[in-house]
Formats: sequence, C-alpha cells, structure tokens
Amino acid sequence: MEIERIAVHESVGTVCPLDAVVESLSAAPVPVETVGDDDPLSETDCVVTFGPREAFYDAAWVHGVRAGYDDFDTDAYAASDTALTNSTGIHGDTVPETVVGYLTAFARRLHVYRDRQADRAWTHEPYDAPFTLTGERVCVVGLGTIGQGVVDRVTALGMDAVGVRRSGDPAPGVERVYTPDDVEAAVADARFVVLAVPLTDGTEGLIDAAVLAAMPDDGYLVNVARGDVVVEDALLSALEEGTIAGAAVDAYWEEPLPEEHPLWAYENAILTPHCAAATNRYHEDVAELVRENVARVRRGEPLANRVA
Repeated sequence: MEIERIAVHESVGTVCPLDAVVESLSAAPVPVETVGDDDPLSETDCVVTFGPREAFYDAAWVHGVRAGYDDFDTDAYAASDTALTNSTGIHGDTVPETVVGYLTAFARRLHVYRDRQADRAWTHEPYDAPFTLTGERVCVVGLGTIGQGVVDRVTALGMDAVGVRRSGDPAPGVERVYTPDDVEAAVADARFVVLAVPLTDGTEGLIDAAVLAAMPDDGYLVNVARGDVVVEDALLSALEEGTIAGAAVDAYWEEPLPEEHPLWAYENAILTPHCAAATNRYHEDVAELVRENVARVRRGEPLANRVA
C-alpha cells in the first residue's frame, strides 16, 4: 500500500469541524485535502470519513472516525483492495465519564431537579428516592476500551463491578465475568447495567424482555453502545410497566430520534443525542490515529485498528 494523500470527507463535520481535522492532520508527511461525494479518489488515497460511500472502494484505505463500524460492509471491504480501520481506543475517557454522569444523576436525582428548574419548583424528592453509588453493583456488558474505562471509574467510586464478555476471560477490577449466554444472571443483582458492546450479529437484540425482566426493579439500563443492542419494544414496556427504574440512552434505533417517539415522554429516562464520546479534542484524537497509521504504511507495518 502507498498513501500519497489524506482525503477528509465532508461527513466528518458531523462530529467535529473539518478545518480542525485538516489542521491536526497537517503534520502528516502527505498532503491533506477535504473532499465531497463528487470528488474523485485514487488507489493512493486514505479517506477519513464519518460514514460509508460506494466511491470509497476506489481508495487504498478508509478510516472511520467512530469506534462503531456497523454501517460499513466489512465483507465488501475484505473482498476488495481497500483497507478499513476504525477509531476504537480513543473513547476510553469520554464515554466512561458520561456514564458516570448518568449514574450520578440517577442516584442523586439530578435529572429530576434539572427538569423542575424550568418551573422554578422548590420540591424535594421522596426520602427513599436518592441513594449513594458506593456499594452498588454495576454490570458492564462489553469489556473493551470503553467498558474497562467504566469499570475503572465505578470501582474508584466504591462500586462493585461484574462484566459480560464473549470470551469470559477475567478483567481488571471485575469481580466476575459472565459470557453472553449468562447475561440474565449477570444483570440479576446489578443496580446499573451499562452496555458498551459493538453491534454484531451476536449482540443485536441481546438486551430483550427476558434480560430486562431479570434486572432488579430498582435497576437502571445505560446504553452507550448501539440502539439495536436493545429490543426497542422491550425497553419501552419495561419503562411503562416500571419493571426497571429508568434508562439512560445515547444510541437509538433511529437517529435522530423522531419527535413523536414515546421514549421522549419518560421522566425516568435521560436521553442524549449520541454524544457520549463528544469532546473538544476529538479531532486531535482521530488525527493521531490516522497519522500513526500513515507512518505504519511507510514503514511497511500493518494498520492499527484494522477491521477489514
């Protein structure tokens, strides 16, 4: 593979300013340009993009600026001469910090007070509503960079952590690791269930009615993974019937979430617009990954984060 240009596709502007990405990439030893859907690509281009395009198969290498790559046809990339890499590994601080924010809001009832602020309502929550995070259990489903980051933070707060991962291998700070076949047992005693898995055939619909029913009725679901990891109707039913205490959702079945979607109406839900990874240095983190891989290409080494 030979890289003679980094082409930053305009879709990157979905998550960070294009100019900032180009500037951060300018230290690379090849020219950097912005491109649109109609601009030609060549077999010596690296394309940096938010989402897939058919034209990208003309490039040597495509880098997605997200950790998730389920929008990309990995089979087609594997069958072509175009490499595909993703941005996993750069979300180990941002997403876990957001998760801690959700957990703290639920425990200390901050989301309720924020809602009442608009009405200038000086009203306290019932005595038994607020609780402390210390001593509570968190089940982290997915123990990659993000999941491990969640574990590190919640255990530092005095919480207990169990986890779910496909291999079942132990992980630092995790009291017990379950396999996906035992996910109902994993969530049974967890005050919080945090989803941090990629969307695959094996994780699609993983959190269904049976798993939600296995959670304690004072438990909260936190989804910073992908919407389709959770069965939509099952979550809505659990919230409606009160079989779980609430949910924090950052990833949805359709994005943007339609205005008429019933999830908006639940006071015990915290909804954020798929922004758990947002940070004002996101462009620098992406650029660092791309620059390192350009250097690897020039040294004849394999691409890091290659997924196809």
